Amino acid sequence: MSERILTGIKPTGQLTLGNYIGVLRNLPKMTDRGECIFFIADLHALTLPIEPETLRQNSIDLASFYLAAGLDPKKVTLFLQSSVSEHAELNAIMQNYLYMGELSRMTQFKDKASKMNESAIGLGLFAYPVLMACDIILYDSDVIPVGEDQIQHVEITRDLVNRFNNRYGKVLNMPKYEIRKVGARIMSLSDPTVKMSKSDPKGDIFLKDDMKTVRKKIMSAVTDLGCEVKYDPENKPGISNLLTIYAAMKDISIEEAEKEFVGKRYGEFKTAVADAVIAELEPFQERYKQIVANKEYEAVLKEGAIKAKEMAHKTLVRVQEAVGLLKI
Repeated sequence: MSERILTGIKPTGQLTLGNYIGVLRNLPKMTDRGECIFFIADLHALTLPIEPETLRQNSIDLASFYLAAGLDPKKVTLFLQSSVSEHAELNAIMQNYLYMGELSRMTQFKDKASKMNESAIGLGLFAYPVLMACDIILYDSDVIPVGEDQIQHVEITRDLVNRFNNRYGKVLNMPKYEIRKVGARIMSLSDPTVKMSKSDPKGDIFLKDDMKTVRKKIMSAVTDLGCEVKYDPENKPGISNLLTIYAAMKDISIEEAEKEFVGKRYGEFKTAVADAVIAELEPFQERYKQIVANKEYEAVLKEGAIKAKEMAHKTLVRVQEAVGLLKI
């Protein structure tokens, strides 16, 4: 029996090279492993302030990026989270099975809340893991590819599945997370101690940047003392980050990447990294522009929503029956 693989991306901010390496470029390969369900998490985008037109445009961009990355709509279910009402309906039930103490300990919530005025923190941000758990369990998902910062969300989903099944019987499928080893965490080019995160124009490479800008950002990337191109995140975070990017672009191990640059200077190394990134991003960007111009994403999202709703509704009905909601 094949695996069911689910992943989603929030349409907030411009997507970066980190998003491309960590998620987008790996998605077509997943279709060989099992049934793939990919969605645009637009309801999650509302947990922090965002302009309506920005959300709309980001959603179009993200759908187009999915397709530009090589996804075959016939092999995947691609849809907008908000187009499948079962996400919100299941959320209304499942919010009763996760507890305030658990949610308040979530690392991402604590990080975001620490930067905000307490009176401005919305319930949606606090309860974000509940809706994310519903995203996962609605589709009887087996594998959830995530970045390291999302592991905690899958773990709390597993806790929820255990808790619910212990009370009502085996109603929900148990998911597991999966992290890609190479390129799982791409750091900022201006500060390699923090993740590339859509919010640093100098340190982030955005997928809509022109190629001249991409090269300039890589050539200006922060490096480290010495001149050896060596993977050592603690002592050489800048070079280690660039090695991670190069290895991911070339589909090789970091050890293989290191061997290519034995005796090479930083300038030569950065040029090679820029060449590798541009060789992949340039055709990707051209495909994206064509998809947006032709509005190819519209039919794909509509068809995907129909397929997703059919799957999600079956799970919702199981849950409704389990908890005793009367269906007439």
